[in-house]
Amino acid sequence: MTEPLASLLTALDLTDTGARTSEDIFTGPSQWMPLGRVFGGQVLAQSIVAASRTVPDGRAIHSMHGYFLRPGDVNLPITFSVDRIHDGRSFSTRRTQAYQSGQPILSMIASFQDEDEGLSHQVEMPTDIPDPETLPNSADSLENVEHPVAQYWASERPFDIRHITSPIYLTVDGEHVANQAVWFRSIAALPDDPDLHRAALAYASDYTIMESVMRRHGVAWATPGLRAASLDHAMWWHRPARVDEWLLYVQESPSASGGRGLALGRIFSRDGRLVASVAQEAMVRVPLA
Repeated sequence: MTEPLASLLTALDLTDTGARTSEDIFTGPSQWMPLGRVFGGQVLAQSIVAASRTVPDGRAIHSMHGYFLRPGDVNLPITFSVDRIHDGRSFSTRRTQAYQSGQPILSMIASFQDEDEGLSHQVEMPTDIPDPETLPNSADSLENVEHPVAQYWASERPFDIRHITSPIYLTVDGEHVANQAVWFRSIAALPDDPDLHRAALAYASDYTIMESVMRRHGVAWATPGLRAASLDHAMWWHRPARVDEWLLYVQESPSASGGRGLALGRIFSRDGRLVASVAQEAMVRVPLA
């Protein structure tokens, strides 16, 4: 297993402190990030792991709504408190708060369900999508850029991300449209733990979704003066999937206003199953001309 993926697994291997008030308490480390701020997808995934540790066996997460409250510091541990709000016959509800230095940095509520039978349908996966093997990865686009963030994105992330048709790291090529798609998978195999794969899917879902907002306005990550941050994140898990196999993430932005942009995403397995749906609002501010 490569170091970036080992770092992710270490971050998701939370410690049960044994402390009990009215809530369950866990702690976890952060992955290193070049700008010193905790990656939002990491704290989301950790919060899911913490909540999952408190539900009855056989209940898997099916929905999550989280708010990013403060930037996290990668040099400090994170404490997670889980409130066991409700356990019903088929569903469990949990609220997870993530803290650093006594201050909340994320608040999340999640629902878990027993495996059940029911009605089933889904939207179809797009058919005009090139195979991931035919697309360049992040290292191909950024390996010669001498900037710590670019170097981290090129070789230190635990996921291989391939844009269709081109990334927006340095420039926004082609038509400025409010949609895009990416293929992604972990850079090596992960353990056979369905809960881990669900948490890792939430982690990866935060990487590129706001790019549908940026692409619409020709804003690349390298745009001088760009300020961008996730404000909230919602996710629904529809069907099981492995994140160490290629997944297609189709993204679109229906609206941007007031310094905020809304992005929606659908994640498909390579064989066309709709795995998850995602929604995120982000702050996106650029200097006015």
